Amino acid sequence: MRPAPTLLAATERRRAPDTVAVALEVGARACEAAQRMPRELPSVFASTHGDLAISDYMCTTLASTPTLISPIKFHNSVHNAAAGYWSIGTGSSAPYTAISAYEYTFAAGLLEAAVQALCERRPILYVAFDIEAKGALATVAPSKGILGVAMVIGPERTECSRSFSLQLVADDEPPPTPARSAAFEHVSGNALATCFPFVEALATDEPTGISLALGKHSTVCVSLS
Repeated sequence: MRPAPTLLAATERRRAPDTVAVALEVGARACEAAQRMPRELPSVFASTHGDLAISDYMCTTLASTPTLISPIKFHNSVHNAAAGYWSIGTGSSAPYTAISAYEYTFAAGLLEAAVQALCERRPILYVAFDIEAKGALATVAPSKGILGVAMVIGPERTECSRSFSLQLVADDEPPPTPARSAAFEHVSGNALATCFPFVEALATDEPTGISLALGKHSTVCVSLS
């Protein structure tokens, strides 16, 4: 299986922003770990803010010298750019979903991918990512560093998988599970840092349960076995 950097041709790699680079990298690694061919999998791509660096460039340029806006930057500014690059790089014609739910993005994307896997009775690639905010946008949509998470979610357990179940709770209880490992301090400022309790749970060998906020008054309870 090809590593992520070679999914794209040289010209496309030069044009690809950080959002695309991290999404393709973790997506390829997830497919490799799950022993699945990337081009065969439908996918869900989730990002809280999309590419804030390009958004800042677009706003700044439009306000100062609008005639100098870069067509490539504009092309990469759309929220589903990473999903589009993935389809191109893997040669996939499978459907994809691009989703954002602000601070609840990771939980919303996880729920979307799990529902698709169950309804379609086929594996779904789930990729979530966020990068650093730049310029004036950083004051209203803060995010630090680069963080990407990906997994293949299937309706049936395999030799290289873990089982988990989801339960929706329309209430403020239980509260979201906090991150516990020391590694969290390295990603705590990223907009996607809410994914970390789930990642920590996956990394343990013991059955465990966590809660992820899905909205102001709704929660996803995850049980891993």
